[in-house]
Amino acid sequence: MDERIAMNELDALVASAETDFAQAALPADLENAKARFLGKSGRITALMKDLASLPVDEKKTRGAAINLAKQAIEAALNARRQALADAELQAQLQAEALDVTLPGRQRGPGGLHPVSITLERIEGIFASMGFEVADGPEIETDWFNFTALNTPEDHPARSMHDTFYVEGAGPDAPPHLLRTHTSPMQIRHAVQHVKRHRAALDAGEGMPEIRVIAPGRTYRVDSDATHSPMFHQCEGLWIGENVSFKDLKVVFTDFCRTFFESRDLVLRFRPSFFPFTEPSAEVDIQFQSGPLAGRWLEVAGSGQVHPNVVRNMGLDPERFIGFAFGMGPDRLTMLRYGINDLRLFFEGDLRFLRQFR
Repeated sequence: MDERIAMNELDALVASAETDFAQAALPADLENAKARFLGKSGRITALMKDLASLPVDEKKTRGAAINLAKQAIEAALNARRQALADAELQAQLQAEALDVTLPGRQRGPGGLHPVSITLERIEGIFASMGFEVADGPEIETDWFNFTALNTPEDHPARSMHDTFYVEGAGPDAPPHLLRTHTSPMQIRHAVQHVKRHRAALDAGEGMPEIRVIAPGRTYRVDSDATHSPMFHQCEGLWIGENVSFKDLKVVFTDFCRTFFESRDLVLRFRPSFFPFTEPSAEVDIQFQSGPLAGRWLEVAGSGQVHPNVVRNMGLDPERFIGFAFGMGPDRLTMLRYGINDLRLFFEGDLRFLRQFR
């Protein structure tokens, strides 16, 4: 075979491959073009097979030329692959382009939940009056939640329709439940306080007064616009040897006027009934100005601690006396900020929560 003819044939083959590769618009088209030249049945493969019939000297020369052509075709193939990949990347970058001249999205400053603001406010006001802040478990025993607070066995609050009972405490363990109020924390605090001063009490000496508030989450089977299965309460307790109902009225009146920042706020104590206090009273407030002016609004329950409850604290009710109260921080928050739906506190709507930052 004439060497010049052979070289022209190979040059034309390389040029043909380059043309086919250049015309391939998609990677799949490029792979099909590759098969025509470099595949098992491709033209380069066919030329390599024809070498078997050539003389040794010609086979060596011809084989070297075919290898050069193969390398050129592979180079053109790789170049086109890279070009297609670059074009795809550019198209993706254009489709997903970001305007880096725009200001970035900044994470805004956080803030306390409105109920948390109220709880901090309550704690601060009572701390100024010498009250400690108690803490306790949210899963309570029946004794601390009901029995120690003079709640009878047949009281409706003990019903499963009103209370979340907890299983798994064991066959011999006392019943457990999600606490229905934070009063159990008062009992726990009082019992520990009495234990610390038991020796002095047994010796007939005095004991520092028990002055404590118990804020926290509580749970009851209830849910609507003004009630939630989980809500907050803050109970208060003051026990001493000379603590009267008059002290309750002074303390709670001062608290309400400070909390609402209204010195002309009027309070009334309306007779009521609670198992753990006797006498008992509902506490109503009346604003003298603003959108709620002239309306009586219930904000708390209160009363003189029942002798049985004092006794369950480990104290002699003939010697120690005091008062207790319980209020709902959720309701106080609604009144303070003019919120008309309790569910807003639990929906996590940032448009609502940002107002309190």
